[in-house]
Amino acid sequence: MTAALVALVLVLTAVLCVAAAAVRVLREYERAVLFRLGRMAGVRGPGVVLLVPGVDRMVRVSLRTVTLNVPPQDVITRDNVPARVDAVVYFRVIDAAASVVSIEDAVKATSQIAQTTLRSVLGKADLDALLAERERLNEDLQQIIDEQTEPWGIKVTTVEIKDVGIPTTMQRAMARQAEAERERRAKVIHAEAELQAAGKLAQAADVISTNPAAMQLRYMQSLAQLGGE
Repeated sequence: MTAALVALVLVLTAVLCVAAAAVRVLREYERAVLFRLGRMAGVRGPGVVLLVPGVDRMVRVSLRTVTLNVPPQDVITRDNVPARVDAVVYFRVIDAAASVVSIEDAVKATSQIAQTTLRSVLGKADLDALLAERERLNEDLQQIIDEQTEPWGIKVTTVEIKDVGIPTTMQRAMARQAEAERERRAKVIHAEAELQAAGKLAQAADVISTNPAAMQLRYMQSLAQLGGE
């Protein structure tokens, strides 16, 4: 009797283990790429997925947006200025089957593509464009990376350049250039003010020269000012 009970327990345990191995539960943002005897048998989920033990194999894929930090890249701009640039890439899987069958590691591959594209695109831009036209460069990077990851079932939604680091000597040179530009603008404004003042004085002289009464009035105003002082 004891031996029969032990056998029954073993059989029930084996059945439970097989049932546990045959049932998978996928969340709303997950999909399962199913392989049956090595051949892809479709995409399942979300919800309960039944597998044939020993025959089926499942690869779980997340459809949520992934935030990928691109390591800092050393870039030489088109005007031969060295810069160190890092960025962040947002992407998500839109084709679970392609992301498993077409590429071995989709996240790693996307990271490598982002790094090479970052160096390539920013190396064709001037330093001024790199500092002032980030929105346009972000759009260019997003389009190029997305075109290359599309066959893998990956959609790149956003690329953002986070920081641009330039050498200290270049920062000092840019500061001197900005200061010189401010001085130039101040001199131009002062010269324009002098020109306008000279024009007003010339107009006043014309009025006074043609109107003796105006000349006398101006003379009296000057005396009043001297008396007040």
